Amino acid sequence: MNPIKEHINNQSNTTAFKSYPIHFKPILKERIWGGNKLQSLGKELSKDNIGESWEISMIDTDINIVTNGIYKEKSLAELIDLYPNEILGTKVYQKYGKQFPLLFKFLDAKTDLSIQLHPNDELAKKRHNSFGKTEMWYVMQADDNARIILGFKKDSSPEEYLDHLKNKTLPSVLQEYYVKKGDVFFIETGTIHAIGGGILLAEIQQTSDITYRVYDWDRVDDNGNERELHVDLALDAIDYNKKDPKIEYVKQENQSVKLVDCPYFTTNIISLASTYQISKNSDCFLVYICTEGNAQLIVDSTSFEIKQGETILIPAQLTTFTLSGNATLLEVFINKL
Repeated sequence: MNPIKEHINNQSNTTAFKSYPIHFKPILKERIWGGNKLQSLGKELSKDNIGESWEISMIDTDINIVTNGIYKEKSLAELIDLYPNEILGTKVYQKYGKQFPLLFKFLDAKTDLSIQLHPNDELAKKRHNSFGKTEMWYVMQADDNARIILGFKKDSSPEEYLDHLKNKTLPSVLQEYYVKKGDVFFIETGTIHAIGGGILLAEIQQTSDITYRVYDWDRVDDNGNERELHVDLALDAIDYNKKDPKIEYVKQENQSVKLVDCPYFTTNIISLASTYQISKNSDCFLVYICTEGNAQLIVDSTSFEIKQGETILIPAQLTTFTLSGNATLLEVFINKL
């Protein structure tokens, strides 16, 4: 399109766009390791092996549909195509074009996920024409003795890693963390990891679905087949250095506390006990994930509810509103633009 015409179109869209907090229909994913805990977050499950609820996604054909307001039944892709600056924000649009750069999920691990890792931007672009996958986890519920695997216990090497993989002793050299509600972990690309059984968590990540699976506990599906492994692809994608991925923080009532601030996203936690005023610029969208309780987002005199297990998109053009209620909210945006 002619840049002048596109600018004019965007200008006209600015006046036509209606800014309000947007809810989406979740996309539920069956997984060999999935369970039914997502029901506790209000998800309607048709089976007992639902492992993931994709809350806001624009990956391939997995694109969420709006469920509220005048844009109900439109997809996230349609909205961004019509109103890129208004939805994404001026600086996000300049950097990422009409691509929503983050993916938001809830995960229910009934049993252990595979031991896996994700490539960085450079490898993902070269091999898959994709973003890399930097991510973070916020633990919403954990059974007794539930644990995650994150990185090596000490600095390793490709040779040592391959030897343990061959002998099926890889878990013995990996770091385990026993987890509880409220624990936060930041997973850089290349970090070998696995979510253990008995954990329900919120995940924030780059827009990518590239996973290199290296060990799957020798399990098979209902047809007796093992899942594909990606040992060769993973070899030069692994970061063999010991990591310290756990994020320590202290909640503060009615204040925003920073959890993660990386090149791809910034995540704060808000312990809402009454009201909290938000005033921001139009550079970037906001996303709120309600991990506990109920809150209202009040725009002018209109109230929009967000309940536990819900995720809501605040378009970039919406710059002033109030949060009210009793809830724990994860607030996500892109800070480094």
